[in-house]
Amino acid sequence: MRDTTVRQRTLNAIRTAAHRTDLATPAERDRAVDALRALAILGVVLGHWLVTALVADGGSLRTASPLHFMPWLAPISWVFQTLAVFFLVGGHVATKGYASARARGVTYGQWLRTRLTRLFKPVAAVVTLWTVAACGLLATGADAGTVHTLVKLALSPLWFLLVFAALTAATPLLTRLNPLWPLAVVLHVDIVRFGLGGPSWLGWVNLPAGWLVPYTLGAAWTRGELESRRAGRVLLAGGAAATAVLVTWAGYPASMVGVPGEPVSNLNPPTLAAVTFGLAQCGLALLLRERLRRAMRGPLAWTAVALVNLSAMTIFLWHQTALMATTATGLLAGRLPGLHTVPDNLTWVAARLAWLPVFASALTVCWAAFRACEQGGTRRPSRVVRSHRPGAGRTSGPRVDA
Repeated sequence: MRDTTVRQRTLNAIRTAAHRTDLATPAERDRAVDALRALAILGVVLGHWLVTALVADGGSLRTASPLHFMPWLAPISWVFQTLAVFFLVGGHVATKGYASARARGVTYGQWLRTRLTRLFKPVAAVVTLWTVAACGLLATGADAGTVHTLVKLALSPLWFLLVFAALTAATPLLTRLNPLWPLAVVLHVDIVRFGLGGPSWLGWVNLPAGWLVPYTLGAAWTRGELESRRAGRVLLAGGAAATAVLVTWAGYPASMVGVPGEPVSNLNPPTLAAVTFGLAQCGLALLLRERLRRAMRGPLAWTAVALVNLSAMTIFLWHQTALMATTATGLLAGRLPGLHTVPDNLTWVAARLAWLPVFASALTVCWAAFRACEQGGTRRPSRVVRSHRPGAGRTSGPRVDA
């Protein structure tokens, strides 16, 4: 009876907090944007946890992927490689935010400094921790290859932030750029690389150009050019068809993430197939907007999305550390299936699925320890929106920054 009472009180407290958050959100906010951002972040996290294996080999750890041993699992990467959606939302929010800042008289420098500070403030903690950890491991005689593997995985999310920061800085120049221009760059780079035997380093031109495509689509969304469902259908159908042709007849990998041991990666750097796949994802995202808006009317769903957005960079930066912390701790019990074993069969997949809650728990610990680096402490007034709606009392709740 007592347990039931405690559980009921907890549920009531959660509902009350969710209701306050819902009331504190400005009525004009497009909640679908926040929902898409949250889905994109969680997709990347789950994707990494599902396809990244750290195999214990003697006294060292090496990376492996189930997609190398079971390439027919490639559709997993189609579901969880959601970076294009993040760049779509980023382009939309940055373009809208810059226009709003100009209308308020905020200079470009002030606007950019605010956005980059919000983006990079959480980075210092993860870089500092892994610098200390790497030095400590090497000083105690750890295998240099293992340390390199761990540091590379831990800091791999930073490439995304650097590209995103560069595109953010260039937002005033990109507000009217047609997405077909960067798409044409990617097409010609791949023709030279793969069709004419050009140098492999040329592919790195696609790193900014490839992500410019969804980013400038986001700017087009802000201009109102993608409001019709027809735009979403064209992007979804055209992107999916182009990707199918490239994978089936042009020799591009079916996996939309990098696979250790494979000669070509669709993601590192982005290929034409990754970009056309991103177009399809963006089309699907645009088609889902109305459904997401309806779903976000529920206070509980909206509060969950708001909390993910408030800690988006913390979740993104620390999810690989959570995986590696679990892997390292598990070694104390020996080579555990789904954690330290070679990912070459469905038994490994089933075991890895069972580890996901443990990874999530480790990430929660990281979030609790380092969320202040992103949110700037709980006392900052800028993190709270106070709104007064007709028929509602004055209340407060967490703000999700645009």
